[in-house]
Amino acid sequence: MTDQEISELARKLTLEEKAGLCSGAGTWTLKAVERLGIPQITVTDGPHGLRLQKEAETVPAVCFPPGCASACSFDVDLLEEIGAAIAAHCREENVGVLLGPAVNIKRSPLGGRNFEYYSEDPLLAGEMAAAFIKGVQKNGVGTSVKHFLANNQETRRMSVSAEVDERTLREIYMPAFEIAVKKARPWTVMSAYNKINGKYVGDHRGYLTDVLRGEWGFDGVVVSDWGAVNNRVTKLEAGLDL
Repeated sequence: MTDQEISELARKLTLEEKAGLCSGAGTWTLKAVERLGIPQITVTDGPHGLRLQKEAETVPAVCFPPGCASACSFDVDLLEEIGAAIAAHCREENVGVLLGPAVNIKRSPLGGRNFEYYSEDPLLAGEMAAAFIKGVQKNGVGTSVKHFLANNQETRRMSVSAEVDERTLREIYMPAFEIAVKKARPWTVMSAYNKINGKYVGDHRGYLTDVLRGEWGFDGVVVSDWGAVNNRVTKLEAGLDL
């Protein structure tokens, strides 16, 4: 659709329909507006292979090397090929958005998500992610680069406050996201569970709007991690869309 067609469609939505599109319909689906032909969209995990459940059954999928292994190749062309292959499976299963790649920085060997993160080096993580995103999205499937921001430990991962100064954020924790956003324009960015300096990321306009949209030019959808919404009003005000 063109921007003009999208704008016309948005004008036809009622206030209730617009508000409804800010939350999901189910565990892995977004709401439809049938009267305007807006379809239900399926999103699912799968940074290294489609993770899709249908009626409590897991759909068989190819398991590619996870981020911790694929990044060891330093091969951006390979990552783009992997993204394209996973996108083909997404299209077969009618998945609209793949919830990955994950680019958090490896800071502790005890991190439970380290296997899917690319690297302890933000430049490498960003370049690998950008290539993967391009491979997925050039085949008509969206991505969700995650988990923005500073979600780097397993202990109290869903509620911990990461105490981080601005320079450290800019030099270590932000660059992988910045590279991915600027180079590959992911359809969505997923905000993290944790707090930064005492404030939940999802409530933080400084990161979700000022940095992500204002500084980096992100024009897609900001989506929460699953169950990471404590206050819908403050999160919408901060720039969380879904």
